[in-house]
Amino acid sequence: MENQNRRFRTALLLILVLILAIFLLSLTTGLTPLSLKDIFRILFGGGKREEKLILFHYRMIRILVALLVGAGLSVSGMIFQTISKNSLASPDLLGVSAGAGLSVLLLSYFYKGSSAFGIFVLPLFSTVGALAAAILIYTLASRKDQYLSPIRLILMGIAVSSGIHSLDMIVSIRLSPEQYNRVNTWMIGSVFGNTWTHVLVLLLWLMLILPIIFYHAMDLNLLRLSDGIAIGLGSDLKRGRLAFLALAVMLAAACVSVGGTISFVGLICPHLARKMVGPNHKLSLPISALLGALLLMSADLIARTIIAPRELLLGIVVSLVGAPYFLYILLTSKK
Repeated sequence: MENQNRRFRTALLLILVLILAIFLLSLTTGLTPLSLKDIFRILFGGGKREEKLILFHYRMIRILVALLVGAGLSVSGMIFQTISKNSLASPDLLGVSAGAGLSVLLLSYFYKGSSAFGIFVLPLFSTVGALAAAILIYTLASRKDQYLSPIRLILMGIAVSSGIHSLDMIVSIRLSPEQYNRVNTWMIGSVFGNTWTHVLVLLLWLMLILPIIFYHAMDLNLLRLSDGIAIGLGSDLKRGRLAFLALAVMLAAACVSVGGTISFVGLICPHLARKMVGPNHKLSLPISALLGALLLMSADLIARTIIAPRELLLGIVVSLVGAPYFLYILLTSKK
């Protein structure tokens, strides 16, 4: 235990230092370079109007959105992997991304105005779509008087997500070019174009959900055990899985509604967290959240600087990292 705690403290310190470094580097890097001296001068009330606009309404917002989305998706992915007992699981397991994406497409089709993409309407529709897909998958995967089978849950998730993606294609061909480009950007994943309201809404979601998950980390530890042992230790598997699934879906849906359907964050970061500090969720959950924040902040920095003055979509950069790592996990998996 002492060895685990020492590894946790080391990992925590290292990741926090890297997050701070990427945060400062992201603030100073861009088409209009700002030195650290400029940053602190602006933060304390100085600086030109253009510099304040760049810092507070462009760079700061997208950095914080990337941090929050990365943390939320990573924690959500760890829950999915634990309850399914499958290290390849991710928020896509319950159709969160697929359901949210279809909701945005439908919203674009029925509401032609750009106001339909307001901060309150878009998260609401994407969250409802994600929850609807998750409920459908959970219902189809459940069997009367039997505990939920993780393998059956995965298979149903794949099947329902495939069906939703087919509906995406049908709806998308009926969108105008402008609507299609806007929705396509969101579905690939991007933190560009958000506002402080997006940051506030997402922060409130995470402040409501994450403490509940962290507080019940020991209950999540029981769910990673075999069903027989968990039942013997007094765990209500059906209720526990359903509760954590609901929390994970709500968490991921909120992140997807702001940052889009960014893949691989919920796959890579939980896997790395367990390698760094072990499977104990009291230690691995916070490390996973910080790794998710670090990954998306770094990916966003790369996305907006690697081909400047143009920029790549955040989801593309994450996929370039995530796809090879997914193959690595697949090839080294014992199952």
